[in-house]
Amino acid sequence: MKILLLGKNGQLGWELQRSLAPLGEVVALDRHSQDLCGDLGNLQGLAETVRSLRPNLIVNAAAHTAVDKAESDPELACMINALAPGVLAQEAEKLGAWLVHYSTDYVFDGSGSRPWVETDTPAPLGVYGQTKLQGEQLIARHCQRHLILRTSWVYAARGANFATSMIHQAQEQKRLVVVDDQFGAPTGAELIADVTAHAIRQVIRCPQYAGLYHLAASGQTSWYGYAKHVLAQAGDTCLAIKKIANEIMPVTTSTFSTRARRPHNSRLNTSKLQKTFDLILPAWQQGVDRMLNEILAPHVDENLNHLFKLCGTPSQLPAMAGCRKLPTCPAHPV
Repeated sequence: MKILLLGKNGQLGWELQRSLAPLGEVVALDRHSQDLCGDLGNLQGLAETVRSLRPNLIVNAAAHTAVDKAESDPELACMINALAPGVLAQEAEKLGAWLVHYSTDYVFDGSGSRPWVETDTPAPLGVYGQTKLQGEQLIARHCQRHLILRTSWVYAARGANFATSMIHQAQEQKRLVVVDDQFGAPTGAELIADVTAHAIRQVIRCPQYAGLYHLAASGQTSWYGYAKHVLAQAGDTCLAIKKIANEIMPVTTSTFSTRARRPHNSRLNTSKLQKTFDLILPAWQQGVDRMLNEILAPHVDENLNHLFKLCGTPSQLPAMAGCRKLPTCPAHPV
């Protein structure tokens, strides 16, 4: 099987290169690729790449995830999150290929407290959610053989994320303020990649499994609860972090001013996914702890210094803590 993977250097794309490798030949691209076009902003080039490679499977892990920037540049967000997936869907259908695509809890308005199911009516609050929903709809319309996996609060050991931001700030700040009225489940890119590979194996044998699924780690927490857990674990390796772990103040979303509105309820019901593909998804704490072990051990001082540099100019970290150096954007959604 020939697999075209887009977004190879993102958090999820990096993990997918590993998880997809046993399934076949993986051609991994990103927007900087030279010989073939992996730029979702180049619709013609994208179509030509698919026609040239003639893959059996396309996995699209690329997206415009800068939630606030999407509000000021909706055309670019639409191009990458909606039109490009639509092109991939049309080209996949012509080839009889499968298309795997990732979406987000931002397609919902975040109301209530019940975990969202796949049949709930979407009502995005902003451009990011709107364009991701449009991408879903175009894929469903143009490609029968598709898997759309909605997820949320994605993190990975590679690159900057909310956890590394908290660790960094805990070394600089006397007190942290973190949002406590947005709820979801931190979900590791490693888990998403492994579930993706498992689902692909199943769906190729059972095409009736095609469709839309929610994929997130089990359990729920707030960004405040997430921060408390991260610093409690990291505090075992650093006295400064341990000291501030008890100095976190919970605040409401309104404390921070952002261009785009954030959903308060990002809980996703994953029953359909687990039942269809015979899975049990682990608690969110397990993946977070594994990620923290990877980035903090065994060379604690060296890794903390790396995190310090890493988090100096993050581009997509959540507006979760009172640090003026960080952008107010709770977004590492897919």
